Amino acid sequence: MTGKVFIDTNILVYAYDMSEPDKQEKALSCLDQLISLDQGVISAQVLSEFFVTVTRKIPDKMSVNQTEERIKNFCQIWPVLQLNEMIVMEAIRGAQDHSFSYWDSLIWATARLNQVAIIASEDYTSGSYIEGIRFFNPLA
Repeated sequence: MTGKVFIDTNILVYAYDMSEPDKQEKALSCLDQLISLDQGVISAQVLSEFFVTVTRKIPDKMSVNQTEERIKNFCQIWPVLQLNEMIVMEAIRGAQDHSFSYWDSLIWATARLNQVAIIASEDYTSGSYIEGIRFFNPLA
């Protein structure tokens, strides 16, 4: 893998979700590789979704303090892409043109408008390529 890789929320969540040990191992391996190669990027959306998911939705929930520490670490490790009006408008177009959910479209639009050509996620068809963005599922 060459170039920057946009890390979707589900990859981060599975790294901390002990109820899915196979996915956890694969997520941790993917994240370790992206850290060692200095290839990962995330977004403010991903940080927000991560907070909600690990503090409310996984079986072995993390505390707010634990989650805050993880998010601080993520912000030190990876560039955090910000959302703006152009990304929101591109996400709306992506939802219309490609039938993405709005939240998945926001991930795609953030990567696309920041010229990050790869998204690591389990939410898209692995290997697909849409308007310059390639998707791969490191959990498969």
